[in-house]
Amino acid sequence: MSRSLKWFSVLTTIGMLFILLGGALVTKTDSGMGCGRSWPLCEGQLIPKEISSELVIELAHRIVSGTVGIMVVILSVWAWKKIGHIRETKFLAFNSIFFLVLQALIGAAAVIWPQSDFVLAVHFGISLISFSTVFLLTLLIFEVDKKFEAEKLVVDKRLKTHIIGVTIYSFIVVYTGALVRHVNASLVCKDWPLCSNDQLALPTNMYEWIQMGHRAAAGLIFIWIGYILYLVIKHYRHQKVLYGGWMIAFTLVSLQVLSGAVIIYSRANLFIALAHAFLISCLFGLLSYFVLLVFRSSIHSSVLNSSNTTTTPQ
Repeated sequence: MSRSLKWFSVLTTIGMLFILLGGALVTKTDSGMGCGRSWPLCEGQLIPKEISSELVIELAHRIVSGTVGIMVVILSVWAWKKIGHIRETKFLAFNSIFFLVLQALIGAAAVIWPQSDFVLAVHFGISLISFSTVFLLTLLIFEVDKKFEAEKLVVDKRLKTHIIGVTIYSFIVVYTGALVRHVNASLVCKDWPLCSNDQLALPTNMYEWIQMGHRAAAGLIFIWIGYILYLVIKHYRHQKVLYGGWMIAFTLVSLQVLSGAVIIYSRANLFIALAHAFLISCLFGLLSYFVLLVFRSSIHSSVLNSSNTTTTPQ
C-alpha cells in the first residue's frame, strides 16, 4: 500500500480529532457566538475589525474544520480508488463525506438560527460518528499490508449482542455528556460520585438531573465494558485482537470515569475537560472497530457454513 496514502489517512484522522476537541473547546469557552450569527465568515467579514478570544477560538475551529473537511474528501476518493475492492471501503468512504457534510450543516444551523441545548448536544455525537468513519477507513488502509489477525475472527452471538449494544449505548453517554456542557451543568454538583456526598437525595432541578443522569450513564458503560472484558478474558484470550482491544477499551473507559471526577474536583479545568472529550472519542472509535469485526465475523461464519454445506455428502 502507498506510504503516502497511509500518512495522509493518519493526518486526516488526527485532524478529525482536532475538530472534535475544537468543538468541545468552543462549547466550554462559550465561543459559539464568537463570530456572531454569520457563517462561514465572521460578522460577515473575512477579517473582522474587532478581535476577541471567543472570535479567535470560533474562527480557528471553522478554519480547521474546513481544511480537514477537504482532506476527508481527498482521502475518501483516494481510498475508493486504491482499496475499493475491500468490502467496507466504499461504505466508509461515502459515510465519511456524508457525516462530515451533516456535521457542518448542523454547525452552521446552530450559528444562523438559535437552537435549544438539547438539539445542540447532538452535534458532538454526529462529529463522533464522522471521526469514526475516517478512523475505520484509516484502519482498512493499514490492513491491506497487515490483517491484525482480524479476518479469521469468530465471535459468538452473546458477545456480538454486547458489542453492538454497548456501542449504541455509548452514543447515549456521549449525548448526555455533551448536554452537560451545553447547559453549563458541569459544576452544578460539587461532589462526586453523588451530587452531595453529605446526603443521599434525588436531584432537585433540571441541571442536577442532567449531571447525575450522565454520571449514571457513565457508570453503567464502565460496568458493561468491564463485563465484556471478563467474557473476552474467559473465552477469547487466544484472540489477540479481541483480548488486547478490550483491555484498551476498559483502560479508556476507566480513564474517562476518572477524568470526569477530576473535572469536578478541579472545578472544570479546561485541559481536563478536553482530555475527557478526547478519551470518549478514542473509546467510540475503538467500539466502532469492534462492530466492524462483528460484522466481518458474521460474514466469515456464513461463508464457512455455506462451504461446509456444499462439501458435505448428501
